[in-house]
Amino acid sequence: MRKNIPGLALAVTTAAVLLTGCSSQDATCGGGEYGVLAVGSTGSACVPDDQDPPKGYARYPEGKEPEHVGDKWDVYWETHTVDENGRIIEVSG
Repeated sequence: MRKNIPGLALAVTTAAVLLTGCSSQDATCGGGEYGVLAVGSTGSACVPDDQDPPKGYARYPEGKEPEHVGDKWDVYWETHTVDENGRIIEVSG
């Protein structure tokens, strides 16, 4: 019976992750928030869903929002941002 305890623990942990929808990746923002990026620089922040972006920040362009730390869009926005007209630009240096 003792040999089955680690297997049981793994099965319970796996089931919990699958049932709760948890991910092993860190989300860029918490529930009830969305990500915004700093206009003209690579900064970012999270804003409550019911609020507009703060001054100097803009929503990510549709379809280009990072969802998890290190995903393709999170990495992309390390070297890109939007200008004051909403155009995607590369950030120098």
